[in-house]
Amino acid sequence: MFASTSQRNDDGLRASYNISLLIAKSGKPNTIGETLILPAVEEVLKTVLHKPASNIIKKNPLSNDTVERRIDEMSSDIESFLCNYLQRTHFSIQLDESTEIYEELLFARTLITDTKGESIFHVLKDYFIEKAIPLSNIISVATDGAPAMVGRYRGFISYLKQKCVRGVSHTLRHPSTTFSC
Repeated sequence: MFASTSQRNDDGLRASYNISLLIAKSGKPNTIGETLILPAVEEVLKTVLHKPASNIIKKNPLSNDTVERRIDEMSSDIESFLCNYLQRTHFSIQLDESTEIYEELLFARTLITDTKGESIFHVLKDYFIEKAIPLSNIISVATDGAPAMVGRYRGFISYLKQKCVRGVSHTLRHPSTTFSC
């Protein structure tokens, strides 16, 4: 009896995480769990399966705070895994100083003062120090070719070249243009 109750609670918790992941991927507000998903699940259980929904719904916490907490936990786990991997391997990075937001980022930080190469370099360097990722593991950098990125003396690449022991190759979006250290 206890094993089956425990299994049902685990299933409810697992469902809550899975639904939180779906909410995160959809980009919808976290409140959609309480306002749409739970009522929809309740309707399916009552109408299709002819079962009382209240017991099952209670085991799937989807409040705004719960969904937010679950999404934060999952993203923290992914970031931790990726940073641990980057500590041990050589990799390439794609860097952009723009204000656009993309879904698949290692991190996004606000540039407090400006978008100069030095400022961008310090933000990346500070993040890498925080996560114990050696800058020397970077073997290439892809950028949009903006002066803040590729400027010969004050671009991000020049600051990175100064700090890296092994050197860095830089490829612009045009495959024929390559810079090496």
